[in-house]
Amino acid sequence: MSTPLRLRRTAAVATPDGALLHATVDGVDDAPVTLVLAHGWTLSQAAWDDVAGLLGTQVADGRLRLVRYDQRGHGRSTWGPPTRPTADVSIDQLGADLGTVLDELAPSGPVVLGGHSMGGMTVMCLAAARPELFGDRVRGVALVSTSAGDLRPEPRTRAERVRQRLTPGALALALAGARAVERLRRLLPPEHPRHRALVRDLLYGADATDGMVRAGAEIVHASTVRAFTAFLPALGRHEKRTELAALTRVLVEVLVGESDRLTPVRHSRQLAEVLPDAHLQVVPRTGHMLPVERPALVTASIARLLTEAAASRAAA
Repeated sequence: MSTPLRLRRTAAVATPDGALLHATVDGVDDAPVTLVLAHGWTLSQAAWDDVAGLLGTQVADGRLRLVRYDQRGHGRSTWGPPTRPTADVSIDQLGADLGTVLDELAPSGPVVLGGHSMGGMTVMCLAAARPELFGDRVRGVALVSTSAGDLRPEPRTRAERVRQRLTPGALALALAGARAVERLRRLLPPEHPRHRALVRDLLYGADATDGMVRAGAEIVHASTVRAFTAFLPALGRHEKRTELAALTRVLVEVLVGESDRLTPVRHSRQLAEVLPDAHLQVVPRTGHMLPVERPALVTASIARLLTEAAASRAAA
């Protein structure tokens, strides 16, 4: 018996302000459901590769269409209008970008959205800006290692209090990590033990393998200094805890690593409080990089959403 072909194409999605978003589309156009995955800060669509691989059978046999894309300023995507190189960067803008990706690459049929870290915030911004999509086009959402707001941690020392006053709205821990990663990025390649040790400490849990850590280190290493710095204040300004009503109309899976240092467990518990019907999973011995550390678990959660979305289309 021959293996079905896995159709793949790339696309450049133009946003209204002139950015070009690099997307990868797997599967046939008439699949019963489309999954769109958004990645996190200083990553790229490659952060979803393990999950995409586990969904390959569904894509190959025509049950699923899979769309991954690089957020603006990340991966192969551009920043925006060259005439406004210093234009403000916001997570709301990323939500609008996601809406454009849906309009261009999944204009019809049921959709499930998955967002990791900043990608989850992107989904929340889309829900706040275009609530009419949720419950109609969008049938399910996976929010992985993410937050609806309150990202600035309480200062624990005098030095941290001073730093917060100097950088209002910034993620103090993430800023320290970003600076350290960037310093090592200039001096040491991802395969260097010191580089991997820093990435492991910041992003991964106790059970992460060396291969997982190196994969994450390589993705982060490929990011730019501008991505580190431009999006940091935007993350600090992100606040959608009172604007998630649209997500109450769809199935929601919330996942977080027990050892997540960037978006700790309390952020996912806050989401579960605002979305009482959501299914919350706190994953032991796991850090911020759940799609890389626990791809089978993340895939299983997404698969539940896909099954329900496909069933709702069949029943319509």
